[in-house]
Amino acid sequence: MFINKQNITDKNILCLILLSLVRITASPKMPEVPKNKTIMTLNIQKIREDFPILQQKIYNRPLVYFDNAATTQRPQQVIDVLTQTYTQYYGNIHRAAHFLADKATAAYEETRDKVKNLINAESREQIIFTKGTTESINLAAFAFGEAFVKAGDEIIVSEMEHHSNIVPWQMMAGRKGAKILMLPIDNDGRLLIEKLEELITPKTKLIAVAHVSNVLGTINPIAQIAQIAHAKGLRIFVDGAQAAPHLQIDVQKLNVDFYALSAHKMYGPNGVGVLYGKKELLEQLPPYQGGGEMISEVKFSGTTYNELPYKFEAGTPNISGVIAFGAAIDYLQNIGFENLSAWEHELLEYATAQLLAIPGLQIYGTQAEKSGVISFNVEGVHFFDLGTMLDKFGIAVRTGHHCADPLMDHFGIQGTVRASFAFYNTKAEIDIFVEALRKVIAMF
Repeated sequence: MFINKQNITDKNILCLILLSLVRITASPKMPEVPKNKTIMTLNIQKIREDFPILQQKIYNRPLVYFDNAATTQRPQQVIDVLTQTYTQYYGNIHRAAHFLADKATAAYEETRDKVKNLINAESREQIIFTKGTTESINLAAFAFGEAFVKAGDEIIVSEMEHHSNIVPWQMMAGRKGAKILMLPIDNDGRLLIEKLEELITPKTKLIAVAHVSNVLGTINPIAQIAQIAHAKGLRIFVDGAQAAPHLQIDVQKLNVDFYALSAHKMYGPNGVGVLYGKKELLEQLPPYQGGGEMISEVKFSGTTYNELPYKFEAGTPNISGVIAFGAAIDYLQNIGFENLSAWEHELLEYATAQLLAIPGLQIYGTQAEKSGVISFNVEGVHFFDLGTMLDKFGIAVRTGHHCADPLMDHFGIQGTVRASFAFYNTKAEIDIFVEALRKVIAMF
């Protein structure tokens, strides 16, 4: 087990000794999930059976997986498709005339159509496959900067952003001689939208903002921000990594210029992401990378580029991952976003009420419009120690700054414990989590 030497105290050592005894203690049977009218269409226990990893025990206790904001687990249906791709029809797409390549190409492009329908894009040409949200942001920042940004221009980035939606814009600004301006939040975790009018100048080119904060869970009013941006002639980029697993996304209703998401946060494989962009905008952007597939014709006298979306998909992609992502989309749509969102919101309310009853516990992010994320600290106990101890009870949570240093600075903290929920989680798991948390706190 990794131990941060700076955090070791006599109490910590005592706690670790006590917790070592937990490993040999018999675990109680996981209670049944109580029925709830909100999710009459969902059978949570049946859903949990689709996820093999949830069936195991950690330190002789049932696994309670509350790190879904970092990555979700995969249902057997996705695992099966991934296996089938490699064992039945794997071939390099778009490049060969043989059976395997044809079948792989068809399955790969079918996923593009599924993503298009999932987020209600106008056309499939607007769906660009990447390695994940991070690469999608880097692609957009580089290409948008090359096409539209010059020295002295400005990009507005919100204070609650993940580093992935800050650093690429900073890198682009450094290359172009542009400036990054911050849209602040209040202490409840609400974006101060009213400050946009003050920040926007004739030199502002784009607003970059998360749809849902990975730390606070705040659901930002993207349609409102887009309306403000477009009224001023600006573009808006939305990091949808934390929203796409939980909300029904409609890029046309939101009227965003760019939207990014990751498959691994949507019960699909890692190494797969999507960048959506308005077609007329994508057509104006230069390629992000050069290589195979993104070209139309190559000569030493010059190269012409491929049409959308292939202009931005250089090289051999994650073929099996994209195909399996299609299976994850099918799985989510079979459950229904309205159903899963309702259950996750109920879990959020249930957990929040229990956690607020613990003396000395502070939750960061208290907006009413919130996704299933709770970040908190307990007075007198380091967040790393809490996470380490909870692990001994079989409970997986996240600790640290969550790749959001500016947000930590806003609250004057170094990090938090983060519990994040998915539709396969239960109230029974929350009970186990809260009971274990109380025991850990008592040890200190």
